[in-house]
This record gives sequence, C-alpha cells and structure tokens, in this order.
Amino acid sequence: MGAFWIFKFIFLPLGMSMPVFMLVFGVLTICVPFIGYRLACHYRDNYSSNNGGIGFIHAFSFCLFMYMYASLLASVGHLIYFYFIDNGFILEKLQDMFDTVKENPLPSMDSYLQQYQLAIDTYAIMNPVEITLQLVSQNMFYGLLMALPTAMIVKKRINIGNK
Repeated sequence: MGAFWIFKFIFLPLGMSMPVFMLVFGVLTICVPFIGYRLACHYRDNYSSNNGGIGFIHAFSFCLFMYMYASLLASVGHLIYFYFIDNGFILEKLQDMFDTVKENPLPSMDSYLQQYQLAIDTYAIMNPVEITLQLVSQNMFYGLLMALPTAMIVKKRINIGNK
C-alpha cells in the first residue's frame, strides 16, 4: 500500500502542470479504500488463524496498521520529494491558482480567499520535514477513517459445528 501511495504521489506535482495527471491522481486516490479492502480480504482468507474468519477488532487493527505503515513508507517518498525535488514548485502553482481565482471572485468568497491565502502563507514557511509530518498525520487520520468501514465489511465469523 505504501508503494502505491508513493506511486500515486508522483501524479500530484505532475497534475499541477497537466490536468490529466491530476485526474489520474484523483482516480488512484479513490482506489485506495478498494485496494485496502482487497488486502484485508486476502489477509482474512489466507493468513488469519481462525479458519478464514476474522473479528472486527482483528480486522480493524490489521487495516489500521496497514494504513499506518503505508503512511510511514509514503512519508519517505514525500520527504525525498520536498527536500530534493520540489524547490517551491507546488507552492508556486498553488499561488498561481489562487491569483487566478482572486482576479474574478464570486460575491461571497472573501472569507474563503482570506483562509486560502492564510493556508498558502502557512505552507510557505514550513520546511520539508514539517510538510512531511503534516502529510503523515493526515494520512494516518484518513487511514483511521478508512479502517473503520473496511473492518466492518471484512469481518467474518466462522461457525464450527452446532451448539
């Protein structure tokens, strides 16, 4: 899963310049919970010690750790990108998008524009390690949110005999 997240992240900076790559990034992001489900089912059916059955807590802990370790592995790719490759590229593209929206604002967008500018300013003062830690915590939180429904769907009880 972590390798998939690193592969998926490649399309984010590319998508800032070419919209088709942003579409690919979005589609791959939507695929993450389905891949997590398939991995959890594979674990349940092949490696669970309960004859193919798995309880909610067991499934939840597997999914949570899968997403946690994936976010840690992806953080290596994020750190390498932001430390050696980015050089302010994403920040520049975000500022360009903001300037484009700011030229023709809708009537009730003033508060949103101020929040967006504040977010860009905050991002501008962060170093690569801080950006990476922000992405790790974000990925772990999303992993927690994805682990709950995945575990509810993956759980399976095996009845052995009639009691």
